[in-house]
Amino acid sequence: MRNNALVSLLGLSILVPASLVQGQENTEEQPPMTFFVTSVGMGDGANLDGLDGADQHCQTLAEAAGATGKSWRAYLSTQDSDGQSAINARDRIGQGPWHNAKGMQIGADLDSLHYDNSNINYTGALNERGHTINSGAMGNSPNQHDILTGSRMDGTAFPVGEDMTCSNWTSGDDAGAAIVGHHDRFRRTTPGSSWNSVHKSRGCSQEKLKASGGAGMFYCFAIN
Repeated sequence: MRNNALVSLLGLSILVPASLVQGQENTEEQPPMTFFVTSVGMGDGANLDGLDGADQHCQTLAEAAGATGKSWRAYLSTQDSDGQSAINARDRIGQGPWHNAKGMQIGADLDSLHYDNSNINYTGALNERGHTINSGAMGNSPNQHDILTGSRMDGTAFPVGEDMTCSNWTSGDDAGAAIVGHHDRFRRTTPGSSWNSVHKSRGCSQEKLKASGGAGMFYCFAIN
C-alpha cells in the first residue's frame, strides 16, 4: 500500500505522498560561504598593497565565485610602524560562525577558531570555489600549504622589532619575511602544526614564497 500523509491546505484535507512531505522537512539550506583560502595570490609575493589591497582581493574572488552581499577581510596582522599601531588579524574578521564553500563550519567564534579547535585543515580549508589547496603531505605538487598571516597563534600581531609581515604587506623583495601558517596542519610529514603561525617565509618575493611551499595565498573571512 502506498504510504500517504494527510495535509491541510486552505481548510481542505488532501492526501499527498509521505515521501514528499518528509523530503521537504529534511531539506536544510546550506550556510553561505563566509571563509575561504584565496585560490591565487596577488602575483607579487607578499606585496599585497597593504591590508586594503588584500581585502579587495578577497572581495573580488568571493564575488567572482558568486558569494555576493558580504564584506570580506583578509586574515592578516600588521606591526607597529611609522606611527601606525599594530592590527591583529583576529580583530578584523568579525565574530563568526564561519563556513567554507561546502557549508562546513570551520569555527563557531574567535575562541574556537584559534589554537587547535578549528576545522581549518586540508579538507576544511577550501578555496572560494570549494577546491582543496595543494599540500605536499597529501602528495600534491607543487606544495602550497604556506598561508600568509603575519600572526601569532592567538591571532594577534607580533611586537615591534623583527619584521614578520613583509613590511606590513607592502614588500615583494627577496629580503624580509612573513609568518605563515599551514592550511593542512602538517609540517613536512608530521601532523599537528598551526594553521596560522608556523614559521617565517624565506623572503617576500613570489619566488622566495614558493621556495618554502607557498604561493602568496591568504585566508579570507566575511564579517557579516
